[in-house]
Amino acid sequence: MPFVSTSHFHALLALKKAGLSDSDVKVLNMRPAEIAAAWARGDIDSAYVWNPVLSKIEANGKVITTSGKIASQTGLATFDGFVVNSDWAKANPQFMTSFVKILAKGDADYRAHPDQWVGTTPQGKAVAEVSGGAPAEVKESLALYQFPTPQQQMSAEWLGGGKTSGAAKSLLATANFLKEQKTLQSTLPDYSTGVTDQYIKSALAAK
Repeated sequence: MPFVSTSHFHALLALKKAGLSDSDVKVLNMRPAEIAAAWARGDIDSAYVWNPVLSKIEANGKVITTSGKIASQTGLATFDGFVVNSDWAKANPQFMTSFVKILAKGDADYRAHPDQWVGTTPQGKAVAEVSGGAPAEVKESLALYQFPTPQQQMSAEWLGGGKTSGAAKSLLATANFLKEQKTLQSTLPDYSTGVTDQYIKSALAAK
């Protein structure tokens, strides 16, 4: 697995849930391309990595867990989030509401029409351009993600609930992981100060 990545974070959680630690197995730090080559040679027994390498090694391998399953089992998710300067957000509430509505519209379109988000469509080509991936990889890559509705984002599973929100707990766990990996010198006791459902609520109210 690539060290200090979301895959590394979730792989260690999976080991812990299985009653193991990283000292019970030989964990190797490899970049995705190195993982693909090592898998093809038969040098490694398992891997935790993302697409496009994931789809390549799935061809003659078996998926035993996913980040979605680990997040469901532990309540600790890895996710892509948007961050904004809090003072700027307070000064531009209309922009924030509109921005969230646009994101929600895109998410809803994907949930309703995933077949239209492939490398041969304008949506799929745009995803490939922004992500730097190949158009042919868009469909499989997007299928690995979840796109929660605004109502789901407001729940305690994601942005609601302050310190006990899923996002705040996941951020704390990630920070502790990064400290263990010596990429952070210190962590905060509470990451809910960086999590808000205010603009999701505003977007729903503005419908």
